[in-house]
Amino acid sequence: MTTAKPQNLDWINSLRLIALFAVIVLHVSAIPLGQYGHLPVATWLTADFYNALVRFAVPVFVMITGALLLHREYELGDFLKKRLSRVVVPFLFWSLVYVGYSWYNEEITFNGSAWANIKQVLHQLKYGSSYHLWYVYMLIGLYFFIPVIGKFVRNATKPEIEYFLVMWLITMIITQPLVSRFNPQVDLHYFAGYAGYLVLGHYLTFNVKYSRRLVVWMWILVMMLVIMITGGTYLLYKYTALITLLYEPSGPAIALLASGVFLLGRFTKLQLPAVLLKAKNFACKYNFGIYLSHALVLYFLDDPLGISFKWCLPLISIPITAIICFILSLLLVWLLSRLPVVGKWLAGT
Repeated sequence: MTTAKPQNLDWINSLRLIALFAVIVLHVSAIPLGQYGHLPVATWLTADFYNALVRFAVPVFVMITGALLLHREYELGDFLKKRLSRVVVPFLFWSLVYVGYSWYNEEITFNGSAWANIKQVLHQLKYGSSYHLWYVYMLIGLYFFIPVIGKFVRNATKPEIEYFLVMWLITMIITQPLVSRFNPQVDLHYFAGYAGYLVLGHYLTFNVKYSRRLVVWMWILVMMLVIMITGGTYLLYKYTALITLLYEPSGPAIALLASGVFLLGRFTKLQLPAVLLKAKNFACKYNFGIYLSHALVLYFLDDPLGISFKWCLPLISIPITAIICFILSLLLVWLLSRLPVVGKWLAGT
């Protein structure tokens, strides 16, 4: 396999920001999505549509990681030290921030026993002190695996990479609830998980060439999948208990959606005005910090400010709330980065 670098990192930066904003939209729309039967159908379907539209976000994040890292040679110790330190330090800081918010919000309490309080904090750190931090736990696991899968990718032939991806897709399909009863006793879980997105991101970056027809087909694929996931999820909510089936990142629908979005991000060139290009490059530096902090911003936007999906028509309020959250999160981590000595570490830059 080629060990060339991605020719233009600008599309990766743009795609990373799109995926980040998609995560925020997903978390804004997830609240009404969980209130099926208690909201007007139109409101719920709007949240369902936005969820379907942005479910590519985390898989695309992982695919970007694969595109950037799998082609490189590393000294094992230096790689783990560099990557983990850039992730773990801000992650621990923000985890403690969310522990503090849970205490402030009276979701947890501390008593007079120092050891009991420490155990409670450690429990929060073990399982995640906020709903969105699961991604960081997953990412840390991938960093431990990248030196191994990267060695395979750099030395494998194209057919061998394709074999891995086909087996990953087959494993994904046969473990879906509706077809799992046909799953043979042969254990294919060695091919399962987010590691497949690492390899997929690398493969689509270095082995797929631009064509106008491909871009058109990717637009068609993405639009059809969004419609299918939106309508299918509504039917699942209405008639079954498999309500998140089409939303699962480990499902074929989201894998195809993420692939389409990734290729569109790679092959779509936008000529941004200089001021927007400067703003994009500025925001890119704080991408990880925005991800870590945005849930806290959403909490305070909702209460006490009342800015959420409820403040006007959800078709408008969901993206507007996400935009406000994005801007305030960027401002927060930028201010944090200005602290002497520790600022850049805590802001995730």
